[in-house]
Amino acid sequence: MKIMAICGSGLGSSFMVEMNIKKVLKKLNIQAVVEHSDLSSAIPGEADLFVMAKDIAASASIPENQLVVITNIVDINELETKLVAHFEKYPV
Repeated sequence: MKIMAICGSGLGSSFMVEMNIKKVLKKLNIQAVVEHSDLSSAIPGEADLFVMAKDIAASASIPENQLVVITNIVDINELETKLVAHFEKYPV
């Protein structure tokens, strides 16, 4: 499984989300390759799952089954809750 953290420029905030995704996956004992990138790289087929903030999610053309939208990029609890919900709906 490949997960991409996405932000507008592909720099700081997406890297921070990438680190938090790795922490959550480790806690959930889920193996995945996690990377970060800019919004232009959010193309279906580039990853199995995309994680991005609500403000840019509307600009992405990612199907719902490949998208996790977070409202607060620094809230690791929100990220964990949304990843768990995603994996329950779409098992790994």
